[in-house]
Amino acid sequence: MSAPPRYRPAALGGTFDPRFVADRDGDLLITAGEALGAYPARITDRLFHWAKQCPDRTLAAKRDAAGQWRRLSYRDALARARAIASGLLARRLSAERPLMILSGNDLEHLALSLGAMWAGVPYAPVSTAYSLISQDYGKLKHIFATLTPGLVFASDGDAYGRALQAVIPDDVEIVLDQGSLPGRSHTRFADLLATPASAAADGAQAATGPDSIAKFLFTSGSTKLPKAVINTQRMLCSNQQMLLQCFPFLAEEPPVLVDWLPWNHTFGGNHNVGIVLYNGGTLYIDDGKPAPHLIGATLRNLREIPTNIYFNVPKGFEEIVKALEQDSGLRQTFFSKVKAFMFAGAGLSQAVWDRLDAIAERTCGERVRMLTGLGMTETAPFALCANGEVVRSGVIGLPAPGLEVKLARAGDKREVRYRGPSVTPGYWRAPEQTRAAFDEEGYFCSGDAAKFIDQAQPALGLAFDGRIAEDFKLSTGTFVSVGPLRAKVIMAGAPLIQDVVVTAPDRDELGIVILPFVDACRELVRCDPQAPAAAVLASPTLRTHFQALLDRLYEAGTGSANRIVRAHLFTDPLSIDHGEVTDKGSLNQRAFLAHRAALVEAMYDESDPDLIIASSWKDQR
Repeated sequence: MSAPPRYRPAALGGTFDPRFVADRDGDLLITAGEALGAYPARITDRLFHWAKQCPDRTLAAKRDAAGQWRRLSYRDALARARAIASGLLARRLSAERPLMILSGNDLEHLALSLGAMWAGVPYAPVSTAYSLISQDYGKLKHIFATLTPGLVFASDGDAYGRALQAVIPDDVEIVLDQGSLPGRSHTRFADLLATPASAAADGAQAATGPDSIAKFLFTSGSTKLPKAVINTQRMLCSNQQMLLQCFPFLAEEPPVLVDWLPWNHTFGGNHNVGIVLYNGGTLYIDDGKPAPHLIGATLRNLREIPTNIYFNVPKGFEEIVKALEQDSGLRQTFFSKVKAFMFAGAGLSQAVWDRLDAIAERTCGERVRMLTGLGMTETAPFALCANGEVVRSGVIGLPAPGLEVKLARAGDKREVRYRGPSVTPGYWRAPEQTRAAFDEEGYFCSGDAAKFIDQAQPALGLAFDGRIAEDFKLSTGTFVSVGPLRAKVIMAGAPLIQDVVVTAPDRDELGIVILPFVDACRELVRCDPQAPAAAVLASPTLRTHFQALLDRLYEAGTGSANRIVRAHLFTDPLSIDHGEVTDKGSLNQRAFLAHRAALVEAMYDESDPDLIIASSWKDQR
């Protein structure tokens, strides 16, 4: 029997002696046995604290055009926050006229967010894709109408000019950091920053409290228009305290992050920026992205900056693992100080996870813990945490201290529902959607399903069981659980499959649309690295590979709910405007199926020229 793997020491909070109580409706209530510790009234209290304790420490840094790090210290961040707060209050901004930010992650964006919270003015960071990629600006127009902002910031007038001209009325002030906006008056960020700090700003800071709205974060709007999730100061602060109790090592030394995750999403903007601010750490803003042509910037930063905790989406870890296997210098820096990894946005392939473990063991003789869990924008986001003995892909753990979780009956599944200080009070200016989001006991209904790893040992924790809204029935009435099926296909097809859409609502048998990793496919067929994706996927070698994969999946099926009959290899760009994908790269099944109905129809009437059909099924027809 092999010895258990050795892990790099990192203080974890354990499973907190969980409590399980079944109610009279057959739902199961789960709480942590440990109480949530004290937390501040507002997140900017931590800015003030660290500005006094370590004023010269770098809060955040980002490379300039010459590749040098521009740094923002805690002292300067506090001074900027007070000045910006004074400027926002002079403009009479409020929850009814908040600040709207059109910018990626940068120091100006950070200063604006801190200044807005210091003034007690809610702000809303908006996905850059809605301005820079969208062709119709439909979601940006909806967000503007929902917010009615009194001030709009754009980092670059040249980049955002078309969106600003199309969406922002002339009577709304625009602030630009750089670039121009011909024919439209605007304010320079430097002028806003030059506002003298006032006693009114400090008074506004003192007047904010746990129920004050800190920000609005918009849902991805994959199937409907984005909703504005209210984020209060209580949510932000309690959530950081939950994180600290689950991961006490965050307080042992200041966290150092290299991070690209967008601040308009809760993982980047609440979770990661919050970890830095709450614990007096430093954030190196990463200009890279988890794509083959953009990952180079991330790798450059990771070769230079030794992080002690590292976050990414699964696609990011996949790209980094490939680089680590080839680059000894990157391996030495990357593993020199890191105590833990964490992913979010989707499930991480166990194959990628295993490769990361193997690289760590070869490099430093021990593994680095991968932290997993489950959360969402409406929970600020941290909620469930896997700190127990069983941690692998798909495991989501148990509730963090202070959070109540209900596993509510939902057909053959159990829906995860949340109640606690980190849960949103609702959606801004959307009372009907708010009412629909909560059950009669005040639990937020997540739409996520979970099941116990081992029903006989519930303390081992929960595993993710898919999104309830993605599940469907075949024409026979047989229920299909999409999440576990997707995970099974991605694992079986590693490292060639990025994601899968399951295509069979009201059909007789299952089909899948495969979104491949084209670079990995190129390596398999040994073709020109610049070969077009369509040519790569038409390769007889690759078609044979995927035919064999589909045949294995078909033979492994035990019934119509998991026996896959047909497949299509897909490489067209996914649409932001149609909600098929978020700017983090997360795929939405329902939006894809709605937008690609003609493709699905062709798969089933067999007019699809690229269709792959399981050999055994063809033989039986």
